[in-house]
Amino acid sequence: MLREAAANTPVSGPSGHSPAIPPGAPDPPVSLYSRVHLIDLKGFGASPKPRDRAYSPLDQAFLVKEWIIREGLGNLTLVGHSVGGGVALLSAVMLMEEDPGRIRGLVLIASTGYPQAISPYLRVLGRPVLGPIALRVLPKRVVVRVAMRRAYHFPDRVSEELVEAYARPLLRANGRYALSRSAAQLVPPGITTLSSRYGEVGNPCLLLWGSHDPVVPLWVGQKLAGTLPNARLEILPECGHMPQEEEPEAALGKVRDFLGGLPGEPGSF
Repeated sequence: MLREAAANTPVSGPSGHSPAIPPGAPDPPVSLYSRVHLIDLKGFGASPKPRDRAYSPLDQAFLVKEWIIREGLGNLTLVGHSVGGGVALLSAVMLMEEDPGRIRGLVLIASTGYPQAISPYLRVLGRPVLGPIALRVLPKRVVVRVAMRRAYHFPDRVSEELVEAYARPLLRANGRYALSRSAAQLVPPGITTLSSRYGEVGNPCLLLWGSHDPVVPLWVGQKLAGTLPNARLEILPECGHMPQEEEPEAALGKVRDFLGGLPGEPGSF
């Protein structure tokens, strides 16, 4: 599902099983851009959740790339968090091959990018039979609360309002299916080959990480910073996997500074 907003409208970045705008989050830097596009990736948020098993980051990146080309978008800054960040980066790699002039910059927040250890929680959810059963039987808010408290550096900052927003998509069978298939395909077979091409993405890139990220460890950001030729890594102290929720003002300040320093005229976000 696509949503758009003109400048000076409070919006957030691409949304998935998370709320599009986390409760209490500050307004993002829309005024620096003429247009903001919010994409619910396939299987996430309000997007369709077909039972076709094609939920890997590569599948998602192909859809994003095709949408950008189909809509004729250019001068874009791609923004994504966690798996959404990995999708944004893979989309940029694909666009570098087909139409390299469309991307202005990237903001990758606690982004996946390399093969890494998967938590026991996600391994269970990714099992073909056990995952959907677990999501159907276990209390949705309990599952979400446990996962979020693990992702945050200070678990007591996980509010019931956030838990409710994250748990809502799991109340429907298609939402549970999409989460289970996404968990099963977090590290797709072709990721090693494609990640070897990250160095081709020469656009300015902000890498934003929490110093105590237990989900996508800091070494991933450090490796990306050493691979992407025009990237800078900003680390938020005493922060976990959700900088935009745990430290929203600090995270937004880093993003504003980066966007304000990009060359050329502001475009789409």
